[in-house]
Amino acid sequence: MNTPFEHHFSGYASLPPRRRKSALRAMVAGTLATAAVMFLIDPANAARPKPGFEPTLPPSVAVAPTAPPSAGSIFNASTGYTGFIEGRRAHLVGDLVTVVLLENFNSAKTAGAKTQKSGQFSITPPTAGPLSFLNPNALNASGGSSFNGQGNALQTSTLAGEVAVTIAEVRANGTALVRGEKRMMLSQGQEWVQFSGIVRLGDIDQENRILSTQIADARVEYTGNGSVGRASREGWLSKFFNAISPF
Repeated sequence: MNTPFEHHFSGYASLPPRRRKSALRAMVAGTLATAAVMFLIDPANAARPKPGFEPTLPPSVAVAPTAPPSAGSIFNASTGYTGFIEGRRAHLVGDLVTVVLLENFNSAKTAGAKTQKSGQFSITPPTAGPLSFLNPNALNASGGSSFNGQGNALQTSTLAGEVAVTIAEVRANGTALVRGEKRMMLSQGQEWVQFSGIVRLGDIDQENRILSTQIADARVEYTGNGSVGRASREGWLSKFFNAISPF
């Protein structure tokens, strides 16, 4: 018995040598072209950190470099002045805030349905008369239908850790936009976590820490690349056949 591979390519054996080479070349060229197209369409094969999460610098640093403090002066604001009322709590553009990631989501859903219906019909013919020849068993009829369906769904997502971000924008209502990222180069690839959201400045504690559950419009992305990431993703050829498969 031929294997599926031999059965698929059995038609090439009956072709002339020149046509066989042309068919093989066309098949190889088509495969390479498909691989190139799928690589360009699917950027997950070469995952990279998204731009826009770079640290935000204070306005004085972003416009021009800070001048070195003059020697002999008793007070220099550039050396890290801290207001007596404000303290060291982050409240300006460029200040650091540590976000404590405590994300835990649990969802469960169960659905079930069951129906059943039955019916019976019977006629008893007379024992005498013109209809006495009828068989009573042939006039009996019955029917029934039943349905039983069940469905269960359970999903659990947990994310814990810490990531330091910077204040990118301070708003008049006492809130601020924070964003930042952390990149880790490991032996099997690169991993990164990117975070952005809106915090209330009053929720930041004395250690400049805030829980992720207190941040509005929070957006967290934790992914990576490398050999482990590639092994956990579907190959381009499998994606191609799944895209055109009608089943």
